[in-house]
Amino acid sequence: MFEQEVCVSPYNFKRGIIDKSTIPKKITVYDSTLRDGEQMPGISFKTSDKIAIARKLDEVGVTQIEAGFPAVSREEKRAVRAVKGEGLNAEILALSRLTKEDIDTCLDCDIDMILLFIASSPLHLKYKLRMTEEEVLDKTGAMVQYAKDHGLKTSFSTEDSTRTDFKFLKKLNIMAEKQGADRIGITDTVGCIMPEGIRFLATKINQSLSTPFSIHLHNDFGLALANALVGVQCGASAVATTVNGIGERGGNLALEEFVVAMKVLYNRNLGVDTSGLKELSELVAKLSNVKIPKNKPLVGQNAFSHESGIHVAATLSCPMTYEAIPPGFVGNKRKLVLGKHSGKAVVKERLEEKGIDTTEDKICDILREIKIIGEQKGRVSNREFWEVVKKHVKDR
Repeated sequence: MFEQEVCVSPYNFKRGIIDKSTIPKKITVYDSTLRDGEQMPGISFKTSDKIAIARKLDEVGVTQIEAGFPAVSREEKRAVRAVKGEGLNAEILALSRLTKEDIDTCLDCDIDMILLFIASSPLHLKYKLRMTEEEVLDKTGAMVQYAKDHGLKTSFSTEDSTRTDFKFLKKLNIMAEKQGADRIGITDTVGCIMPEGIRFLATKINQSLSTPFSIHLHNDFGLALANALVGVQCGASAVATTVNGIGERGGNLALEEFVVAMKVLYNRNLGVDTSGLKELSELVAKLSNVKIPKNKPLVGQNAFSHESGIHVAATLSCPMTYEAIPPGFVGNKRKLVLGKHSGKAVVKERLEEKGIDTTEDKICDILREIKIIGEQKGRVSNREFWEVVKKHVKDR
């Protein structure tokens, strides 16, 4: 079989865009599986679950892990403290509202960075916070200063940034920066911004601040990955993710998709061992009880599966014909699936693996029956295949 390598855009159609980009030299992935991912309805991680996932995130090289929202409950606070107590290489982050009580709770957890947030859009100000812009501005200044005065590395983010008037957004960010925030975050809370919008917003944020800024993206319109790639092109140096893209509604930016896209398409290694992504994905799927869709990019069962006769024949000759990266790049495996679209190549390959030599006519007979089963059931199991072979190759 042909030795496969990563083979994307060999004619470098993307070169002109990437060479002119302003992608920061260092991009931090801060994973929020244990906090925003857990906010997906039906998920509730035990402390032991959070520790197991945090260990695996640390093992693959994620450098910042958002362990939870300590003010939610006593158990949540215990879980955050437990994750911090693991002594991982990754920095441990926790979420906090702009209140002294929340900040004090985070201080009790001995975290490495606090993620302060407050809503900023007119909708949230009117219907949720019931606060004026001036009140939000004052609260931002006071609580960022409070966190910094207590020695916390501090990130400040606006919730619903993408539906906030930019003048007000700029005021809030500058206020946080003046009070010593170490990072400023923008959030696409309902996943409604387009890549063109992120390009405008991220560029404006980058121009108005000297502090590094982050992006937190939701996937309601399926645009989280596209928006993330544009965001880093425009200067975002930290990006929030969740494993498998779990989260509220349509979920969040998927860790595995962002890391691999950056590494393969943008030639930017974010320090994550991509070969461990499938195992990480399966762990989160098991502990969250949220199955990985079969067609999930990169880590799904079908990500490197081939049934069509034309595809299988070409893949057996050179996998790069239908795979941009080898399955092992993300810890996945290639599968040659039998079904109604199968061709002779996969039958020959299966027989050769077992050292079975037979005639072309017998192979055609086997294939004909395989196609019938495939039409009836969708896929042909390994057992069914060998039962068919046994009928047509008597000396097996």
